Formats: sequence, C-alpha cells, structure tokens
Amino acid sequence: MNLRDFINETGPVKSVDLKVDRAEVKLLNDIDMNCSPYVRTVMVELTSRKVPMIRVDLTDVPHMDSSGLATLVEALQRVKRYNGNLVIFGLQQRVRSVFEIAKLTELFTIEGGAATDHG
Repeated sequence: MNLRDFINETGPVKSVDLKVDRAEVKLLNDIDMNCSPYVRTVMVELTSRKVPMIRVDLTDVPHMDSSGLATLVEALQRVKRYNGNLVIFGLQQRVRSVFEIAKLTELFTIEGGAATDHG
C-alpha cells in the first residue's frame, strides 16, 4: 500500500512523515465516521510495518466522535502488540474533553496541556 494515496491537504490525514524509527501523522478537520476509515487505513499500515514510535498530531482537529476514538484505540492496541509507542498531542479542549469523558487519558500517552502521560 502507498501511504500517499491516503494523504490529503484538506484532511483527514494531512500528512505522514515516515522515518525508519518513527512516524508522525498529522490529522485535520473533524474525525468522524465519514473519515475515520481513512485514518484507520493509515494506522493499520504503520502498525503493520511495526513503526516503533507513532505520533499523532491533533492540533487541527476541532472534533472527534466515537469512531475516531475507536480508530485510535485500535491503533494503540496494535502498537502495544509489538511493544511500540503511540503518542497523541495537540488536543484542542473539545477533543481533550472527549478523551477525558471516555477515560482515555489513562490509556493513551498524551503530550501537552492538562492531560498527563499515563503511558
């Protein structure tokens, strides 16, 4: 699979910076049931390659629904199977609140702001 097929300047996957030992995925716009399959495809590809460190940038994501959360939970589970790391950062307050309500701040490593690393 070519990751470039899933990158789109208007979202939901704005960019994927893939290096040998890490990847940074920049998401854009609302992550909901209409676009979370694109995010899932990229995350499955990265975890299939067993990228040791995957960083997900949510700086430009104003809203995420349960399908977006489920996509990230699945990615975290896949990363943990090969002892990799998944870090989420740049959460806007509205998205951070969704993570807090779902008690996902205890599951994910979240950098920046009020949430702390519970890795």
